[in-house]
Amino acid sequence: MTKLAAKPLYEGSDWNFDTIQRIYDTVETIAREELDLNTYPNQIEVITAEQMLDAYSSTGMPLLYNHWSFGKQFLTNELMYRKGQRGLAYELVINSDPCINYIMEENSATMQTLVLAHAAFGHNHFFKNNYLFQQWTDAEGILDYLEFAKRYISQCEERYGQVQVERLLDAAHALNRQGVHRYPRGQARDLKAELARENVRHAQRERDYDDIYRTLPAAKAKAADAGVSARAAALGLPQENVLYFLEKSAPRLAPWQREILRITRVLAQYFYPQGQTKVMNEGAACYVHYRIMTTLHQRGHITEGSFLEFLTSHTNVVSQPMFDSGHYGGLNPYWVGYNMMQDIAQVCVAPTEEDRLWSPDIAGNGDVEGTLKHIWANYRDESFVSQFLSPRLMRQWRLFKLDDHEKVDHIKVDAIHDERGYRELRRGLARQYDISWQEPDIQIVDVDLAGDRTLMLEHHVTNGVLLAEKDACRVVQHLADLWGYEVVLREIEPEGGSSLKEHKARPRATGPRLAEG
Repeated sequence: MTKLAAKPLYEGSDWNFDTIQRIYDTVETIAREELDLNTYPNQIEVITAEQMLDAYSSTGMPLLYNHWSFGKQFLTNELMYRKGQRGLAYELVINSDPCINYIMEENSATMQTLVLAHAAFGHNHFFKNNYLFQQWTDAEGILDYLEFAKRYISQCEERYGQVQVERLLDAAHALNRQGVHRYPRGQARDLKAELARENVRHAQRERDYDDIYRTLPAAKAKAADAGVSARAAALGLPQENVLYFLEKSAPRLAPWQREILRITRVLAQYFYPQGQTKVMNEGAACYVHYRIMTTLHQRGHITEGSFLEFLTSHTNVVSQPMFDSGHYGGLNPYWVGYNMMQDIAQVCVAPTEEDRLWSPDIAGNGDVEGTLKHIWANYRDESFVSQFLSPRLMRQWRLFKLDDHEKVDHIKVDAIHDERGYRELRRGLARQYDISWQEPDIQIVDVDLAGDRTLMLEHHVTNGVLLAEKDACRVVQHLADLWGYEVVLREIEPEGGSSLKEHKARPRATGPRLAEG
């Protein structure tokens, strides 16, 4: 029988730093002993509403270089907050070692307990153990790299002028969604080693530039297609990471400009896993905080009133607004993730015959925590939904799939939550979290080095969706400014390979220009 605490950790809503320490120690004990969570060391920061707004504007990072877009974001968020049109998060957590947790000073003692369980242990465990974060991020080195980035860009502003740096960052920010490697390449990123190798990279860039653009007399004339193949091999084409290609191969950029492009794409790569694990990350954190808060209540560490306050907040977070509600914005990732975690726990301890048929590997194994930790470590949203969304949840959620083709004047209900529709529903929902459906597949395919150095890209159209005309023109213009010559982006039909649309741009006189490096 569990021994009850002599008295609650706190009473009422007030707290001080001693209270926070008692709460943290008790929550940590449950997280370690009951859930066996493996986390980075935690660093807790108590911040004000204005500091939280400031963190919002800099993508949640504790320090970042200066750019006008961050100030614009701050003013927008502040105005909406002051008018009561939006609230602020109770916490903000950063994937770093130590893991930095921002908690709001306006939170009640119960909310501080909740956010510590949610962020300091739920998110923290997920950051440290999920394969995408292990593969693409360097939690130990990110804080040092941010400090380097801020200092380096500040020095560039002093040396080359704020206008030049700002124009370069404008172009780089416009392309940062195409500034990531989507597939593993070698070892995990070590950002501390990146700083030590800065001078070596600079020298290598100069050598690469010479090798790519030098002209040597050929012994024999080669066929055109052989020349294209050799050029593609030398330049590493096709290349999905546009910023990487520009950093290595753009003929008119100075070394300091290449380094800023590198900073932009390193930070874009750091955030790459988060977009693919939103459902799992929030689902795991909600499951952890619910387990910890329930255990605290059962052991007498929090009062009935505090537990009711927690349940109210928890229910609001994991609720799903109906489609005709003014609050509807698609499926709530907290709701999807938490319900799937709870469903998996039920499959592990009390499976039905249907569960044994659909999830034979985990049904009835009795190891809830071990199963969930394995899932948290080895899946992302798309594969998680594809593997573990159960027919029971599909029935509870009353899911159905619509088939909507632009060439057909009606919408067809293609699948519903019945025996024939379960697999199609699961496949369809999983696809909504597939990165290949969320982001356009744009690749650099060729560059005319022997001629006018036109850079050619292709967008492989998915599901018949073309790029938005206005946005595409602006981004291609930024790309042309960085490349220094004409850029052509063709939108390609995936089956026949025919060109559906073409976007062109030439560099502007006001774009980033070559400066002495």
